Amino acid sequence: MAGFFSAARAARRDDAALGRGVWRRAHDRFRRGLDRYHQVTEEVADAVTANALVLTGDELADLLPRVRAVCAAAHRAAPSEGSDIPASARGRLSDVHRALTRSGNALAATAEAAAMVRLGAGGLDAVHRRAANVVEFVREAEERIAGESTD
Repeated sequence: MAGFFSAARAARRDDAALGRGVWRRAHDRFRRGLDRYHQVTEEVADAVTANALVLTGDELADLLPRVRAVCAAAHRAAPSEGSDIPASARGRLSDVHRALTRSGNALAATAEAAAMVRLGAGGLDAVHRRAANVVEFVREAEERIAGESTD
């Protein structure tokens, strides 16, 4: 039962910090991509390849608190409970949302590249390139939200 209650508390915390709209969805999409990446790496048989993928996964996991911070800041600036950026902030926060969306998409592509490595149809260099894109998009989202708070 403790797991149920802790999950409920975590959901309430997420609702308070991220809302239930676009910022929450951007955060959750990133988290799901990260989960998918780790699921793929668990199935890699070769120890050297698995270790390389796990190291990349650790770097990607380090981005989750940063994505959460951006999403929380965006939610404070423009609370969203729906599927759109609030009209009052649409121009200001569109670039933040775009960078968050691109980071989630890049993370999904990274998981896909890792799956190709697992199947023997791709190389680690593709995983590293895609992971670098994820880092870049998160950095861009951070810069955009920081610029929003200084305006």
